[in-house]
Amino acid sequence: VQLVESGGGLVQDGGSLRLSCAASLNTFSINAMGWYRQAPGKQRELVAAISRGGDNIKYADSVKGRFTISRDNAKKSMYLEMSSLKPEDTGVYYCNIAITISQIIRGHFDSWGQGTQVTVSS
Repeated sequence: VQLVESGGGLVQDGGSLRLSCAASLNTFSINAMGWYRQAPGKQRELVAAISRGGDNIKYADSVKGRFTISRDNAKKSMYLEMSSLKPEDTGVYYCNIAITISQIIRGHFDSWGQGTQVTVSS
């Protein structure tokens, strides 16, 4: 499976960005997916998770009300709309895919993509 993240950039405090994750997987529609981020000097953490049908969504407490995860199974893509960005949202954002949303929440993967850098300036 190849996952390619894009859409990162440099924004000011309070700004918005939309991240995309494109997957090369024939069975994309039967997998749960998630967005993760890793800030400098910190461990990677789950930001948001979405089930295969999009009916089960989880967010980290720190992003609730500001971030929205979505997916388009026809395009084999997942998105993360980020608004009211804060400097503490800075980090490299990664996506990953698993059979269940529980696996996404656990976040134990052997491989990761290159991610996309998000930098929020104060």
